[in-house]
Parts: sequence; structure tokens; C-alpha cells
Amino acid sequence: MEAKSTDVSHEDEIPEALTPEELAAQWEAEAPEKAGPVANLASSLVVLALGIFGIVLSIGLGLGTPSEPDSGTWPFVVALIATVMSAVQIVVGRKGGADGEKFSAMSWFALVGFATLIAMALLMPVIGFEIPSLLLCFVWMRWLGGETWRSATIYSIIVVAVFYLLFIVAFGTSIPRLF
Repeated sequence: MEAKSTDVSHEDEIPEALTPEELAAQWEAEAPEKAGPVANLASSLVVLALGIFGIVLSIGLGLGTPSEPDSGTWPFVVALIATVMSAVQIVVGRKGGADGEKFSAMSWFALVGFATLIAMALLMPVIGFEIPSLLLCFVWMRWLGGETWRSATIYSIIVVAVFYLLFIVAFGTSIPRLF
């Protein structure tokens, strides 16, 4: 019977820990290209327009009062925060600080994510939240997150089951549903 070698090759060694400065330099070298001030301004203007659009739509839904919020309250808060943050970015974002990264093929993932979220919102009143949520989770995990078919399927089912138990069973919300 042969004895197994316990020698550790150089490939199996744990890499030496980097100092914070060395690690920052490594990250900087691997970082994507910077977008520049024009791209930052353009993206801030898009978010500003979406925020204003969200504010208008949420006011149309009704805001209610702090003690009795209506259906537009939280969309209004989120849209207001996005609007304020984009306005601040327009004013001070071009004067230094961290620069955003240049648009690339991966930038389309954000648009795909947004489009699938809109599709889910449109399908929920028609067929309930279970199927659109399952499809959304699956698309996000499989194609946007790069998970395997098996793990995307399992995780999607688990996520929707947890949301069902949390929002339907525990909180008793009135989300449109099949079951």
C-alpha cells in the first residue's frame, strides 16, 4: 500500500494577507472604467425624472395622513428620496468623490431587472402574486445572478413561500393571490 503524500504544493498555500493600501490598489487596478461627469449628470437626470414621475403617481394614489397612510404613502416616500438624492448628485456629484462606472453590457441587467419588476406589478392583479413572484425570483437568480437552474428553482420557491407565509398568513395583507 502506498503512503499518501502530505506535502502541500505552492498552489494550495493560503495567499499572504494584503495591507489595506495594497488591497485598495488591487481593487483600483481591477475596477471598471470611470463614467465621467457627463454620464453622471445624465444618469442623475434620469433618476430625477423617474422620481418626479413617481411622486406624481403616488399623489394620484392618495397619501393619507401619518396616522392613516393611504396606498401612495410609501411610493411617495421612496420617490421623494430618489428625487432628493438625484438632485444632490446633480449639484455636488460632479465636484469630485467617487465616480460612477462606465456603461457596459452588464449595465443592461438593471434595465432587465426593472422591466421584470414592472411585468410583475402588471401581472399581480390579474393572476395573483405567487406566479409573477416566482418568475421574477427565478429570472433574477438564474439570468441576472448567474445561479444554476436547480438552485434558482429551489431558491425561488423558498423565497415565494416565505413571502406567502409572512405577508398572507402572518400579516394577513390583501395582496392579490391565487391561493
